[in-house]
Amino acid sequence: MMKLLHAADFHLDSPLSGLPPEQSAQRRRELREIPARLAALAKSEGADLVLLSGDLLDGSRIYPETVRALTQALEEMAVPVFIAPGNHDYFHEKSPYAAACWPDNVHIFTQPELQAFELPQLNCTVHGCAFTAPHREDDPLLGFTAPDDGKIHLLCLHGEVSSAGNYAPIDPKSLEDSGVSYAALGHIHAAGSGKAGKTLWAYPGCPEGRGFDELGPRGALIVSFDEPAQLAVTSPDGPPMACVGLGIQSAAAKFIPICRRQYRVESVEVNSFTEAMPQEESPDLVRFLLTGESRIVPDLASLTAQAAPHFFHVELRDQTTLPQDLWARAGEDSLTGLFLREMRSRLEGAEESERDKLLLAARFGLAALEAGEDIRP
Repeated sequence: MMKLLHAADFHLDSPLSGLPPEQSAQRRRELREIPARLAALAKSEGADLVLLSGDLLDGSRIYPETVRALTQALEEMAVPVFIAPGNHDYFHEKSPYAAACWPDNVHIFTQPELQAFELPQLNCTVHGCAFTAPHREDDPLLGFTAPDDGKIHLLCLHGEVSSAGNYAPIDPKSLEDSGVSYAALGHIHAAGSGKAGKTLWAYPGCPEGRGFDELGPRGALIVSFDEPAQLAVTSPDGPPMACVGLGIQSAAAKFIPICRRQYRVESVEVNSFTEAMPQEESPDLVRFLLTGESRIVPDLASLTAQAAPHFFHVELRDQTTLPQDLWARAGEDSLTGLFLREMRSRLEGAEESERDKLLLAARFGLAALEAGEDIRP
């Protein structure tokens, strides 16, 4: 049986500008620990091979200590490691991939054309290529078919499964024609998979979330090749994500979370906000969406300060609405009634992006009216 570890999209040294400076610095240090955590995972799972499908680095501004941490962890894996540079860490003569001293067990693809690397001890061939510029519009698999030689053929590359795009679009037909057993892809930050003919392709997603568009557990895939049967990928929640029969061997892939923290978005009723706080401090970054009815604008600064000790990072969004009984006053023959009729009319025809502003205007308008000439409760 052969096992491989598949990971991608570390984005080491990301600026993380959405966090306060101190938290940004801490998160960058934690991202720098990703390679060491993957090395530990490779050892604990007994991986024979590691495929890293690009965007390990976030750009050209990379700290020397980040490169040292990466090279040291890859050397500690003590198995063949393949890197396919992506659009954020594309290969060029001044990139860390060209300038740094990489361990002997690490092979970095340097050409936009597919290259093959034989691993006789594993009866395996790894095919891969590199981004050599920030964009690539051609299909890197166009015209490629792996030889039918009884070996396990694998792909390691960065790109998007699509018929067209700016980031190495990989047509599903090209994946089918490739005839490989497994395509280890990078670029998409959410774990997912699909099948094309006998080829299973998968994205492990990023191993650490970097914003509220990357929610929940994050990690890597462990792919195990065994006797002929079916190829299956298991999602973080357990059920298979995709299955495909193999002619030579079969494989099963499982998602393993390795993230230090998770980004979470949770809805909470504004009047139950205090009760929603955990008893112990959470390591996560949480965005609360305040829901329910509220006559006044919630004091987001005060509520954020109340929640801050319970989380690594917390922020709030106001999604409360005006009480239904207040809208009933729209029928009054008064300035308040006239104002509410006008605001309700605007809200009914408003785009979703404008509703928050209109509700805020309604609240401030009512506060001004009821403190002035229209003082009815």
